[in-house]
Amino acid sequence: MGLEEIVPAISLIAILILVLPAFLRSNSKLKRFLTNLSIWTIIVLVVMIVSYLIFK
Repeated sequence: MGLEEIVPAISLIAILILVLPAFLRSNSKLKRFLTNLSIWTIIVLVVMIVSYLIFK
């Protein structure tokens, strides 16, 4: 793995560490947590598909 792969991975992990506690705190109920998790899953999948099609 080159530096161009390591730096984005580290930054994504850092963003996850910063966002995850607030996300878990605001989603204390299971139904709300699953709803928000499914919404974020859809968003991430759409972004991945679009970026795959653009950079293919």
